[in-house]
Amino acid sequence: TRRGFKAYIVGGAVRDLLLGVTPKDFDVATDATPEQVKRCQRRAIIIGRRFKLVHVIFGREIIECSTFRALEGAGQRKDATGRVISDNVFGEMWEDAARRDFTINALYYDPQTQELLDYHHGFEDIAAKRLRMIGDPEVRYREDPVRMMRAVRIAAKLGFSIEPSTERPIPKMAVLLENVPSARLVDEVLKLLTCGHAVACMAKLRAEGLHKALLPMLDIILSEPDGEEFLMLALRRTDER
Repeated sequence: TRRGFKAYIVGGAVRDLLLGVTPKDFDVATDATPEQVKRCQRRAIIIGRRFKLVHVIFGREIIECSTFRALEGAGQRKDATGRVISDNVFGEMWEDAARRDFTINALYYDPQTQELLDYHHGFEDIAAKRLRMIGDPEVRYREDPVRMMRAVRIAAKLGFSIEPSTERPIPKMAVLLENVPSARLVDEVLKLLTCGHAVACMAKLRAEGLHKALLPMLDIILSEPDGEEFLMLALRRTDER
């Protein structure tokens, strides 16, 4: 950038562009701290407790900027189940890439040089239509159980398969969702229901056993006469909107 900082488009936007899909939003990763980003941008707000982020207001759009994060640090705190509850330790870009959830979301694009940086073979996984976790899936799910829901949503939305070692731990670790704040679960459920592939998402949630922690009434609804037909009809209409 003009201020001497590095800044890359990262995550779902890069993935979607490679798939020929128009991104809904853009995320930026940078070596600038949140405070430095705020000083560089007139319309910027620092948000977040667990992770500090900067929302830069650009016209009607909000661009989310995050600082490269370190793999480990004194500022990282976990609860008894291994869930990360606080982490604002900044690091290098290669560390930031290793901290991301799936390989297809760990691609960094420099719009100035048009260079694509791929630390974890995410480009290969996109070509193979495969969703693969970075690192040990069990450890990564303990760090943030919502990643199990994201795996279901992204795979259903993109029509990708979930790589076996990434998928295998999900049913036995689904109970960890009970330890996640309800606000985060509601947010992720809304994303599932409004991604345009709610039917596929719900089917995958049930197959992985994730629905029991999220929607405990679902089994009761489905046990009723015509319950499944009613639910699928409602979800199909949601997808068609």
